[in-house]
Amino acid sequence: MPSGSDKKSAKAIKAASKTGTRNKGGVPSSVGSGKQRQIPWLTVAASVVVIALIGALAWNLVPKYQDRAEAQRFAPSESNQDPSTAIEGVQIQEYPAALHVTGTQRVAYDQSPPFGGPHDQIWANCMGTVYPNGLRTENAVHSLEHGAVWIAYDPDALSEDQIATLASKVDGQQYMLMSAYPGLDSPVSLQSWGHQLKLDSVDDPRIDQFITALRLNRFQYPEVGASCSTTPQTFDPDNPPPFDPTPPGADAVPMSGEGITPDSTELTDPAQLPADPAQPVVPTP
Repeated sequence: MPSGSDKKSAKAIKAASKTGTRNKGGVPSSVGSGKQRQIPWLTVAASVVVIALIGALAWNLVPKYQDRAEAQRFAPSESNQDPSTAIEGVQIQEYPAALHVTGTQRVAYDQSPPFGGPHDQIWANCMGTVYPNGLRTENAVHSLEHGAVWIAYDPDALSEDQIATLASKVDGQQYMLMSAYPGLDSPVSLQSWGHQLKLDSVDDPRIDQFITALRLNRFQYPEVGASCSTTPQTFDPDNPPPFDPTPPGADAVPMSGEGITPDSTELTDPAQLPADPAQPVVPTP
């Protein structure tokens, strides 16, 4: 007859056979019990989306940061007062400063767009202003004299997206302005006082290099400390003097400034300018 211990062992084996199968060693196993590990598909899907977003941001932002870092190599310093000389295609020319014309006069500029020479006594607002249309060149040139960079573009050569790309470099950036320039001989042209760079693409890295090298570069523009702000009574950026595509007439002021007395009392405060652009500037004490 089986002993008491044998009966207990038989009962244990029988109980084990009911709760699961046994492995080869006679030990009950949970394999085949019908229970499976659930895969958290929602978590997996969310992780894939997050990784894709990070990848997309990196794809778009990293090149921009790299371009900015590259552009910083062109920052001016005491030892490198004109970094634009290292930018391929930049044209440099010296111009006399403080030669002012009235709001009804035109200048026979030697460049198109101009980047120096006689100009209107009132500057165009250049506080990161993006003008939707063309702008009177005589006002824009005065802004260059104050240290601004002017981006001009051919509206017939660029798409809306390309124009928006340029505008993103200007909008809200002090001492920057941008306007259409119908008839321009290149899609894009950048101007600072005495400097110009014409380009075919809005994605050209030389755009950022030019801006870094010459915007408010105190070594390269005549009127350091001059304002880029205006008042609506002097120059209204919402209603600026329009671009004139016609050639200057015989009565246009020559580039030499002949007949103009240089104005040594250039004003930096727009509140001091006359309400009527056709009237001469009279400095306040």
